[in-house]
Amino acid sequence: MSLAQDIVTAYTARGWMIATAESCTGGLAAAAITDISGSSAVLDRGFVTYSNAAKVEMLGVTPVTLDAHGAVSEETAREMAAGALAHSAAHVAVAITGVAGPSGGTAQKPVGLVHFACAVKGRGITHVERRFGPLSRAEIRSASVDQALELLIAALR
Repeated sequence: MSLAQDIVTAYTARGWMIATAESCTGGLAAAAITDISGSSAVLDRGFVTYSNAAKVEMLGVTPVTLDAHGAVSEETAREMAAGALAHSAAHVAVAITGVAGPSGGTAQKPVGLVHFACAVKGRGITHVERRFGPLSRAEIRSASVDQALELLIAALR
């Protein structure tokens, strides 16, 4: 909760807006921000794009990227963040896509693998890959929200 409070305070002071593009977290990052009073000054919108079709239709992720790399990949996370920035009034967009489990993992993409991307208007996109390991679904999603919020803090630097 303190990360979300820090985000609302810092983004309000800067006059910046945020967009989230979430898959495995299903809107939890946006919810963490909106748990804070005053968040309407900083959260422009959140995209919950759980399906590949939603990623394409709402964010402009290309089917070529999804076919070549899959939904859980650096390339998809980067396109999600870029799309959220392009389809919003935000200065910063954060994207989350991963395997929260307990099913759905593979040898190449195990449960706990999550890709994050943060796009800052005029500054490009950063990527973080996390392998949270054999945690529960709730723990993976919670850790993913924390990582996304940390990226939003880092984007201010």
